[in-house]
Amino acid sequence: MTTVRLLVQGQDRDYALAVGQSVLEAAMAQGLDLDHACGGVCACSTCHVKILRGGDCFSAASDDELDQLDEARDVDLDSRLGCQARLERAPADGIVELRIPLWNVNAVREGGS
Repeated sequence: MTTVRLLVQGQDRDYALAVGQSVLEAAMAQGLDLDHACGGVCACSTCHVKILRGGDCFSAASDDELDQLDEARDVDLDSRLGCQARLERAPADGIVELRIPLWNVNAVREGGS
């Protein structure tokens, strides 16, 4: 199984992301706080992330994902739902970098997670 380095802005450690794995699956397996109020079934936008590096190596966003992103704050062209963004191939440099939007981080911390 091919694994890449997952860099998350604002975190002082690296994570791993395997080809075939979603960002949310990797986060849950490694203790990275990434809210997922719907349980990771593309029914909310709480796992919104911005893939800053390696985004072209992920599955394409479905219409359902795009509809849910319409409900998220601070959406850009690099925005994805962590539950839906699945790594399809390793980037040439072996690194994926993402950012969890600040409003999402604050919601998780204020919610007591």
